[in-house]
Amino acid sequence: MKTPSIILAAALICAMTAAPARADLVIGVAGPITGSYSTFGEQIMRGAKFAAEQINAAGGIMGEKIELKLVDDACDPKQAVAVAGQLASNGVKYVIGHFCSGSSIPASKVYMEEGMIEISPSSTNPKLTDEAETYIFRVCGRDDQQGAVIGNYIVKYFAGKKIAVIHDKSTAGKGQADQARETINAGGIKEVMYEAYNAGERDYSALVTKLKEAGVELLMIGGYHTEAGLIARQLRDAGADIQVFGGDALTTEEYWSIAGTAGEGTLFTFGPDPRKNSLAKDVVEAIRKTGYEPEGYTLYTYAAMQALAGAIEKVGSAKDTKKIAGALRAQSYDTVLGPIGFNEKGDVKGPAFVVYRWHDGKYAEVENQ
Repeated sequence: MKTPSIILAAALICAMTAAPARADLVIGVAGPITGSYSTFGEQIMRGAKFAAEQINAAGGIMGEKIELKLVDDACDPKQAVAVAGQLASNGVKYVIGHFCSGSSIPASKVYMEEGMIEISPSSTNPKLTDEAETYIFRVCGRDDQQGAVIGNYIVKYFAGKKIAVIHDKSTAGKGQADQARETINAGGIKEVMYEAYNAGERDYSALVTKLKEAGVELLMIGGYHTEAGLIARQLRDAGADIQVFGGDALTTEEYWSIAGTAGEGTLFTFGPDPRKNSLAKDVVEAIRKTGYEPEGYTLYTYAAMQALAGAIEKVGSAKDTKKIAGALRAQSYDTVLGPIGFNEKGDVKGPAFVVYRWHDGKYAEVENQ
């Protein structure tokens, strides 16, 4: 029997890949539609879908209607390369995605070789743009920026506490953990524990026991919401009063669904909430009317679509991706995130991370930062 989430994903895939009356510009959308991180795949899918619908309703891009081609990478590097090749073989020249850095980085090699533009809403590992050229962009910040925000917050508010830093061995998770560790070390704090854990497990009792025995008071987790939620819950069940601090992958209601009340007080970093941006007001209201809450990377994906559309309009043609890549770097574009532009590497200019706290099933920015 299919689960409701799988049925929803299948319905949206059909809706997004079915050819409209006039589909002139095909844009690929890549993310984890299946697997442990499908909640983020849905955010990307929804954001792209809503953006395409509104751009098409306004006349499309230079009169051309957008057709979305959705592909599932399951946050798996090999599958990401396979779907990137699939998009390339189908003549797709533009890709919004991927979610996981571990997918974006290998897939970007295909995109660069084929002269395809990739704009990731969410891949935060520095290697994505540090090792890329011309065609690769992101509208989110980098882990070396995010990890520094986490580390500086710990130095400011948890000096004198026993700190542990752990990660799930993923490209993004380890990157965040390593930068946070480097920052707290520079701030005079030496962690009492630093180690990796295996993603996908259900029982973290051995890790919990080790954290308790080390007297850990704050646990920085570089990893995704699924494992972080389980660890938080198992810490509580073991009677361990340890503050949990994570990264942007905790920006989903599924974290609370997994952690339950053990998630109370969990800290994490993310960009300033785009739902509060006045420029996003109408879009947020329109999305909410469909019964979906545009959390996490939904609006980041919407913004990526807006920036791409703006660059194509500036060039005056969708054919020359090298010129369009140049246009993305040449000026800023109005989006639901505000005006955004890209530097020579393809990183978004002026990204900011802030600290959030989970409380009673919802998250909000911490006032004193």
